[in-house]
Amino acid sequence: MARVKPFRCIRPAKELAHRIAALPYDVYSRKEAKEEIGREPLSFLRIDRAETNFSDDVDTYDPKVYDKAKELLDEMINDGSFISDNEECYYVYEQVMDGRAQTGLVACSSIDDYINNVIKKHENTREEKELDRIKHVDICNAQTGPIFLAYRSQARINDVIDKVKKEEALYYFTSADGIGHHVWRISDKEQIEIIQNSFSNLQDLYIADGHHRAASAVKVGLKRREDNPGYTGDEEFNSFLTVLFPHDQLKILPYNRTVKDLNGYSSEEFINKLESAFIVEKLGRNPYAPDKKGEFGMFLEGMWYRLKAKEDITGSKDPVKALDVSILQDYLLGPILGIADPRTDNRIDFIGGIRGLIELERRVSTDMKVAFSMYPTSIEELFAVSDSGKLMPPKSTWFEPKLRSGLFIHSLD
Repeated sequence: MARVKPFRCIRPAKELAHRIAALPYDVYSRKEAKEEIGREPLSFLRIDRAETNFSDDVDTYDPKVYDKAKELLDEMINDGSFISDNEECYYVYEQVMDGRAQTGLVACSSIDDYINNVIKKHENTREEKELDRIKHVDICNAQTGPIFLAYRSQARINDVIDKVKKEEALYYFTSADGIGHHVWRISDKEQIEIIQNSFSNLQDLYIADGHHRAASAVKVGLKRREDNPGYTGDEEFNSFLTVLFPHDQLKILPYNRTVKDLNGYSSEEFINKLESAFIVEKLGRNPYAPDKKGEFGMFLEGMWYRLKAKEDITGSKDPVKALDVSILQDYLLGPILGIADPRTDNRIDFIGGIRGLIELERRVSTDMKVAFSMYPTSIEELFAVSDSGKLMPPKSTWFEPKLRSGLFIHSLD
């Protein structure tokens, strides 16, 4: 049973929402975040990346950075840049990219569901990456960046959301990157009950994106339970901010790979090595993106190739080994190019599909030797890996569009 509850949202004043809403903190370098704030001084990055308020010699994780984040958030609440709803509501959040819409439900999910694996994961997290957000959430006393969850589509939830979307929107704007953002509020008690009951009948929710943010939010909740041994379970720190999307509205983009060298092989020797596991077809200079599982594009010395995995290495019943990212790692990157651990090897880099094949060609022409275009992992594959209790290889999925931070804030009080 999944517990997905409405909450009292802190959110931007209507006329400022388009200026405050920001991409997640972790898609920017410090320099890029500072440049974005220079472009838009009200960007929520001022709070999410509060080190940008200091000179570059101040460490990103200095305690005064987190104090600054809280100070700025409090200021924006006090000056009316943010407003607080006085009743517990759900929110509908629609994003439109290239004419395709995906619509999620903004709500608070249970930290116990995370702990008990009702909310399933497909990635490990690293403690050092968690610590930053733990401090940010704890000191700000608020969750500011929602976690992207997926669930198997439910007709009753869809019906409520479709009805709400016919009403007047709270926010309706297009961000600088061309993504449309539309938000509605669900305050009707009957609709809230339908949604809560529908989720309570679900056995599984899935983290699509935001594993580190989720782990950090849960650890803050557990810390507050220790500090409040008489907690009832209904306190706000027992849940964390999420946007939940039905699986049939989500699109996963490929996560492409590029490698610095051929591990000592000449190009001819390398291609010969590939033929033990792949059928290799030289295509020419036109960029190639595979259109089916088990096939890969390769860009080498100005030419594109199609690599088709041989039948004896496809069709594994193991949901992890069956992934294209696993096949490439297990039969090419590891044994041929010598990349044993893609998490730590600095010879490999990962390029989100949103950047396109031109970025692969650019990298090969500058600092890399070979690049691989991937067929995207499907949401069904993500579910299968999570259901099996296993983990995906690193950089298996790239979701677009990204959720915006600063549109919805969950106070822990």
